[in-house]
Amino acid sequence: MTPPAPPIGDRHALIASPLGELTVIARDYRLAGLYYDDHTHRPDAARFGQRVEASADPFLAEVAHQLEGYFAGTLTHFDLPLYLPGTTFRTRVWELLRHIPYGEHRSYAQLAALAGIPAAAQSIGQAVGANPISIIVPCHRVLGADGSLTGYAGGTARKQALLDLEAPTDLTASRLF
Repeated sequence: MTPPAPPIGDRHALIASPLGELTVIARDYRLAGLYYDDHTHRPDAARFGQRVEASADPFLAEVAHQLEGYFAGTLTHFDLPLYLPGTTFRTRVWELLRHIPYGEHRSYAQLAALAGIPAAAQSIGQAVGANPISIIVPCHRVLGADGSLTGYAGGTARKQALLDLEAPTDLTASRLF
């Protein structure tokens, strides 16, 4: 019999968002997971740790605060310590994702080139799909080579909503000179 998978975090909270309820998982004072209710690769909830109210936990309250700013359009860069265990390859890919600027996109092939292994676009896609911290590790910013939406563990409708939120706006039309 296979032993049970180890816990992801020591506590978790449920946070409301415009895209539905988010499960935010903490391990000590690092973010270890952010999942939608219907997330494709959502781990078993028994691995999330004790459920707490985000407002009662200083770290989870800060995560909630930053997510609120992001969804309000006032925060473009998250400043949270992360717990991202994984293979060397996966953690490298997740680090590349964190460096895609707000409002910009990359293709899997571009990420493979940045990783120094241009023939590994498919492997890059698998690592992107295994990202345990949606939104904050912005895998939604990865598109197909032709600019099309590709898979997203939270669903392509949510991916499009995140891309729309981050889309640059033309402010010059409203400026008076």
